[in-house]
Amino acid sequence: MNAANFIVELNENQIAIKDTIREFSEKQIKQRIMEFDEAQKFPIDIMEQLGELGFLGILIDEKYGGAGLGYTEYAIIVEEIAKIDPSVSLSVAAHNGLCTNHIFLFANEEQKQKYLPDLTSGKVIGAWGLTEPSSGSDSVAMQTTAIKEGDSYLLNGSKNFITHGATAQTVVVLAVTDKPKGKKGISAFIVEKGTPGFTSSKKENKLGMRASETTQLVFENCKIPASNLVGNEGEGFSQAMQVLDGGRISIAALSVGLAQGCLDASISYSKERKQFGKPIADFQAIQFKLSEMATEIDAARLMTFKAASLKDEKMPLGDSAAKAKLFASEVATRAANEAVQIFGGYGFTKDYPVEKFYRDVKLLTIGEGTSEVQRIVIARNLLKD
Repeated sequence: MNAANFIVELNENQIAIKDTIREFSEKQIKQRIMEFDEAQKFPIDIMEQLGELGFLGILIDEKYGGAGLGYTEYAIIVEEIAKIDPSVSLSVAAHNGLCTNHIFLFANEEQKQKYLPDLTSGKVIGAWGLTEPSSGSDSVAMQTTAIKEGDSYLLNGSKNFITHGATAQTVVVLAVTDKPKGKKGISAFIVEKGTPGFTSSKKENKLGMRASETTQLVFENCKIPASNLVGNEGEGFSQAMQVLDGGRISIAALSVGLAQGCLDASISYSKERKQFGKPIADFQAIQFKLSEMATEIDAARLMTFKAASLKDEKMPLGDSAAKAKLFASEVATRAANEAVQIFGGYGFTKDYPVEKFYRDVKLLTIGEGTSEVQRIVIARNLLKD
């Protein structure tokens, strides 16, 4: 495939997936958005239903109970849910793209057989532990350690801002096994809920994405079998970076969906809201806002699906995922801002969806690598020999 000639053209199966997840989101999620948001309630029942539909094992082979789909379908699903509720979309992305995908990509066959079927069905929710209180973008500076003792490892430390930290029953955790080796001294482990010394701590009271649970994880002399090591010692950082490449695609898709939700709501409202005797959609100032939103969203979607398609074709991603994530998340931020402006005073109330979009959107320029980190990735790619 020539990336320069990339065109978004969905096949029949992808259209059917798009229609299915849109209908599910409209019927099962839309009416409960503020219930989830105000109570900061993780919608476990919704996740279970998504598991039944095959949307919690999107990227996983069918032999492990997955749907056996690609990143293009993954992007479609994440985008469609985000048009309705970005926080539910974030949970779907985190479950599929981080914990579950890490195990699928790098675990041995025994580990895959043990953990993936329950994760793909939604019987078990997954979490992924990389970020720490003292290391965000600088993940090599993590302090959590895993010391080998015979046929076990002893984990000590904490992880911060972990999606599904309290609910998850299976967690992939990154820890230092050989400090002097830097990033080559970081390893990945599977830790099960209920393991002595493993607890979920502070639940964050967040600005947005409030239905997507975010907590701290704590490890105090947490003893896990050596067989829970994913891959070999020292491979954890490399594994995590590859996982994050796919994660950037999902956040780009989430951003496109949120932005499209803002545009759809703005178009509908501008046709209904009247000022000076006519719909505000008749005013050029509103038309220009809508036009700019639509143009940027189309561009962001093309960049996102280009990255997804490259991933599906197993072609080098380069900085495509970083560009898509950077551009789409900042497009979504502008779209949310303009949507609130179009709604005026009503946009500042919880009676309309753009208020929640406005709160949810900020995470997208921070999570899975800040905009600044994406610019570093892109610049390095441009300047490399």
